[in-house]
Amino acid sequence: MNKAEIVAKIAKDTGLTKVTASAAVESALDSITKALKKGDSVSFVGFGSFKTSSRKARTARNPQTGEPVKIPKRRVARFTPGKALKAAVK
Repeated sequence: MNKAEIVAKIAKDTGLTKVTASAAVESALDSITKALKKGDSVSFVGFGSFKTSSRKARTARNPQTGEPVKIPKRRVARFTPGKALKAAVK
């Protein structure tokens, strides 16, 4: 399922127009992104939580040449599914 399908489903379920549903989806995704950029976590009870974690700097290898490549440290987004989501997917 992609974003357009989610917008169509929300529009159908709520009776909103696709434009309004699309704006709601964009607003939700934008809010999650901004919270993660600030370092905050976002949680939806029963669904799961989004948070950031840090990856350490490391040395990898170029598979073609075998030479080492330095990868700098970075922050990455993580999603942890909630109890209800885990049970629904089983």
